[in-house]
Amino acid sequence: MNYERIATAIGYLSEHFLEQPDLDEVAAQVHLSPFHFQRLFSAWAGVSPKKFLQYLTTSYLKNRLAESANLIEAAEWAGLSSQSRVYDLFVNIEAVTPHEFRNAGAGLTIQYGYHDTPFGKCFIAVTSRGVCGLSFVEAGEEQAALEHFRQRWAFATIVPGQEATAAYIQQIFPEGSLPAGKLHLLVQGTNFQVKVWQALLQIPPGAVSTYRQIARSIGHPNASRAVGTAIGNNPVAWLIPCHRVIRQEGIPGEYHWGAVRKKAIIGWEMAKQELKETA
Repeated sequence: MNYERIATAIGYLSEHFLEQPDLDEVAAQVHLSPFHFQRLFSAWAGVSPKKFLQYLTTSYLKNRLAESANLIEAAEWAGLSSQSRVYDLFVNIEAVTPHEFRNAGAGLTIQYGYHDTPFGKCFIAVTSRGVCGLSFVEAGEEQAALEHFRQRWAFATIVPGQEATAAYIQQIFPEGSLPAGKLHLLVQGTNFQVKVWQALLQIPPGAVSTYRQIARSIGHPNASRAVGTAIGNNPVAWLIPCHRVIRQEGIPGEYHWGAVRKKAIIGWEMAKQELKETA
């Protein structure tokens, strides 16, 4: 699959950044000619590998963090800014009630499926109330992803629904672009977790934030560690954009679904956003 080659290239570029590997060297890592690799990468990201790597440099990410901090301070980022209201049109979170939380999905029918995305295969689960699970999976880990999901929704009726989930995937990943139309999410979480996940929705595509900034935005400036835990428990990858939270030093850091995948998503979003702004 193309993403596997993309991920290998991004991993190699990141590890050998100081050596500034040329196109021929990177293409050799994925067993393609320089011409075909350049074309593959540009079709996926919309920019060249060299341009893409610039988005992941510490200096560039630090500048993006500063821009996010200014946005928070200037526009009351905790849900009051015009940016927030515009982005909230696309993704809306509904938390289950305390009763539903205790009953772990009893009475709900959930359909699930596995689909290809620009960032590899994903597992997705949906109900009549919206998307309730999305995670990236490696080859051979499909069943493990399903079993992990079942633990959250132990008493729900969980059935295969490849056709139903395909319609959601087309909306979430429309032709390699940002999500289209309004998406509804149904999540299980404590009040604090849900507050953190809602704050993540306020980070616009192409922007990044830190645990500290998120903690401040929800009114708990000393809760960076708890914020990190809540982000690590994000049940809906990509749509609740925990990948946009990076370390204060301008380093992408770890990610539940792999550090290289996080770099791929951050760079991809920044490339798409820049192309959109210059179109």
